[in-house]
Amino acid sequence: MIPALLSALHVLTLGLGLTAVVIRGQALASPLDAAGWKRLLAADAAWGIAAALWIATGLARVFWGGKDPDFYWFNGFFWVKLALFGLVFALEMAPMMAFMRVRRALATGAPPPAIPVGRFRRVNTLETALVVAIPFAAAFMARGVWLF
Repeated sequence: MIPALLSALHVLTLGLGLTAVVIRGQALASPLDAAGWKRLLAADAAWGIAAALWIATGLARVFWGGKDPDFYWFNGFFWVKLALFGLVFALEMAPMMAFMRVRRALATGAPPPAIPVGRFRRVNTLETALVVAIPFAAAFMARGVWLF
């Protein structure tokens, strides 16, 4: 029962994360007035929650998900999936830090700092594409393709 629940939670998190990153991209393409910042930061928060859930459910699946951890360690597509997620995480560092500064400024009533919107839109688009690619690597991984 636990492996099935962990799998379902891991997959449902994809819906949350993909929706959040798409909405964040739309917010970055819109004016960043008070309502725009609210949309952007809400989507960004959901994106962060999705990342935390992916990590938590992914680790839980490796160690309590019903398959021997060696299945993952010796599966090339597991490492592709982790590399894709790692790339998303690395790309996210600059937007994450910038949006934290924006949150702090807004919380104190200060105007939000300038951010490189165009660059963050490009990063967001790349992250969206990578999130779409991850389930393909996961599907091949789950079927034992590229075991070594």
